[in-house]
Amino acid sequence: MFENLLPETVLTVVEQNYDYKLTSLIRPLPSYINRVYELLATDNTKLVVKFYRPGRWSKEALINEHQFILDCAEEEIPVVAPLNLNNGGTLGKHGSVFFALFPKRSGRQLEITEESMWGRLGSLIARMHIAGEKRKGESRITIGPRQSATDDIEHLRSVIIPQRFKTQYYDTAMRIVELSAPLFENTEVTRIHGDCHRGNILDRLDEGFLLIDFDDMAMGPPVQDIWLLLPDRAEHCEYELQRFLNGYERFRSFDRATVKCIEPLRAMRMIYFLSWCSRQVDDFQFRKNFPDWGNDSFWQKEINDLREQMGFVLDSV
Repeated sequence: MFENLLPETVLTVVEQNYDYKLTSLIRPLPSYINRVYELLATDNTKLVVKFYRPGRWSKEALINEHQFILDCAEEEIPVVAPLNLNNGGTLGKHGSVFFALFPKRSGRQLEITEESMWGRLGSLIARMHIAGEKRKGESRITIGPRQSATDDIEHLRSVIIPQRFKTQYYDTAMRIVELSAPLFENTEVTRIHGDCHRGNILDRLDEGFLLIDFDDMAMGPPVQDIWLLLPDRAEHCEYELQRFLNGYERFRSFDRATVKCIEPLRAMRMIYFLSWCSRQVDDFQFRKNFPDWGNDSFWQKEINDLREQMGFVLDSV
C-alpha cells in the first residue's frame, strides 16, 4: 500500500478526514523516507500531506513529534503545525499507514549572508528548546553514546555489516562510544529537533526563519541542534559559534562544556546514517539514489571515515 499510493487514494483519504474539498492537483515532493504530496483545495489553500513509512515510528512516537511542533507553535515559534482531523486529532491512519496534513509554507533555503543572522539563529533554537522543556518525548530515541549510538551499532553488527568487515567496524564504533560516554554524563537531555541543519530552516525574508521537518525529533543534548548549523568543525568557526551562543543565551542558558560533545555527536550521526540507510535498502528509490551502497569499497570507506572521525573524538576527550 505504502509503495503504491495512487493519486486518487491520496485525494480521497484527505477529503474523508479533513474539511477540505480538493482539486485534482497532486504533486509528489522529495522524501527518501515518507511519501509526501502537495495538494490544492478548491479555495486555493495549498496543503501538504505526509504518509509516514510503516515500521519507522510508532503511533506514540509520531504523536510525540506532533506535540512538540504544537508546543512550539503555542510559544509563537515559527513552525508548520499539523492540522486537526475531523476527529480532533492530528494523526490519521489509512490501512497500516499513518498520515498527517500540513499547511503549505514556502521559503528559500537558509543562506547565512550577514553576521547578525547567527544571533537570530541562536535565539530561535533557544526558544525551541524552551518549548522542548514543557514535556518529554517518551516514545522517541535518546541521543547519546550509551543509548542511540549503541542501538545503531548493534543493529548494524547483527544484520547489516558483512562478516569480513564486522570486527573492524564494530571495534571502531564501540571505541568511540567508550571515549565519548564520559562527556555525556550529567548532560542535560530535553526535546530537540534532532536534524537541525540549514536545509531544515527556511528563510521567509521579511517574515524571518521557519523551522521545518521534525521527523528526527528526539530527546538529547541541546548542542545537537547547534553543531549541524556550523560551517566547519567548532575549532575552525569559533567566531560563528560565539555569535550563535550570544543569541541563544539571550533566552536560555547553555552549558558551554557540551561543545566538547560535538565531535562524538558527529561520529554518532555517521553511525546513525548507516543504520538509517540499512532500513531502506529494499526501497526502489533508495537503490536508485545509492547504487553502490553495501559493496566492499563502500564498507572499507565507511571504516576509514569512522577511524578518521575517532581521531577528532580523541581530541575532544
